[in-house]
Amino acid sequence: MLPSKPALYVACLAYVHERLAAARAGMAAAQESSNSETKSSAGDKYETGRAMAQQERDRHAAQLHEAQKLLADLQKLNPELPCDTVRPGALAATSLGLFYVSIGAGRLRTAEGQEFLAVSAGAPLVQALGGRRAGEAVVFNGKPVRVEQVE
Repeated sequence: MLPSKPALYVACLAYVHERLAAARAGMAAAQESSNSETKSSAGDKYETGRAMAQQERDRHAAQLHEAQKLLADLQKLNPELPCDTVRPGALAATSLGLFYVSIGAGRLRTAEGQEFLAVSAGAPLVQALGGRRAGEAVVFNGKPVRVEQVE
């Protein structure tokens, strides 16, 4: 039995919120590190420490931006809408596994423990399966992939 799309959506949302929180915490820690650098007689050491902290903050800022883009992409989907073809928002059970076409988050679990792959619409497999209905098949990377069910 397939998990409900709202349960998959919630799992994706939890993943994105976790990434947002981690990026914000990293930025705050890097800022704190930068602020706590004290001027010493070795001015180069001070400047190097501040530069390294700034690089770390910038890295976390980029991660925050990426997580915000994932959240925006996820919010464009309505998990209540039924799908009869593989497209954004669809849950596709295939011969390769269970795919939720939403965001590129990889392997996730629902609250009930059901494992699935959250993949973006731009993923090569989704591109190959795009528009397919239950019962249809494609060849992907030299292997047949059958769409067993779409919701």
